Amino acid sequence: MNGILEQLRQEIGEGAFQYQGKMIEVIETNQDIHLYLVDKEPLILEKDGILFPSLRGAVTHPFPARRIVVDMGAVPYIVNGADIMRPGVVDVTPDVLAGRPVQIVDERHGKPLALGISLFDASALLEQEKGKVARTWHHVGDDIWNLEF
Repeated sequence: MNGILEQLRQEIGEGAFQYQGKMIEVIETNQDIHLYLVDKEPLILEKDGILFPSLRGAVTHPFPARRIVVDMGAVPYIVNGADIMRPGVVDVTPDVLAGRPVQIVDERHGKPLALGISLFDASALLEQEKGKVARTWHHVGDDIWNLEF
């Protein structure tokens, strides 16, 4: 458990403490994703060797790191799995890094809608005027979100 939490801390900082528990189980999926159940809750996932809170984890245990904030007009597209396009982005936390996971949150409530991989560091992302800025790989309503335990 300590190794998992340390990897998570490297991605999201001190917010990782929220993801510790008495028991952790690993579930392998058919999508090259491993889910980590912390005390029976699917709070952490691993994809391509990167650990990050699952979308359920980010919703139930919010953390301030690695955020791309989108306007409300982008929300219906993102919850259907669309990638993140620059015109819909209203803010980015400075810790967003190219090639690393991010949470995509709405501007009104700050609720996580999806997880993705940023294509740019924060400052470069904000300099973009158009085009794709993050690739979505887990969103509300997808197969991972709908898994039941």
